[in-house]
Amino acid sequence: MQLGYTILYVEDVKRSVLFYQAAFGLKVKFLHDAGDFGELDTGTTSLAFSSRQLMAALNKKPSVPNPQAPCFEIAFTTDDVASALARALECGATLVQPPEQMPWGQTVAYVADLDGFLVELCTPMGGVE
Repeated sequence: MQLGYTILYVEDVKRSVLFYQAAFGLKVKFLHDAGDFGELDTGTTSLAFSSRQLMAALNKKPSVPNPQAPCFEIAFTTDDVASALARALECGATLVQPPEQMPWGQTVAYVADLDGFLVELCTPMGGVE
């Protein structure tokens, strides 16, 4: 078994794809002309987006994320958390937690994306900023 992709249910797929492209430097893998589905290349997996409208048409009822009470997060590793955080904030992310050195050696910061999904920016495990 291998993780293929993660799908976030968002209000505006194109807006989310463009945000993740600008804020985190991900490359667009696919964006459907109708605007209801898109994917970003994250290496061996994809980060995908589907519109809440499409999910409703498929009889699914996705909830809206709450970064203050998250049940899910995305994590991006980087050697420079402070710079990654600054870039994300310049692109419209909302600060949830500034960079903090964790007891296990990682530097970790959190932002909320344009839809409210929690995004962790962290050094690789064992790495220190």
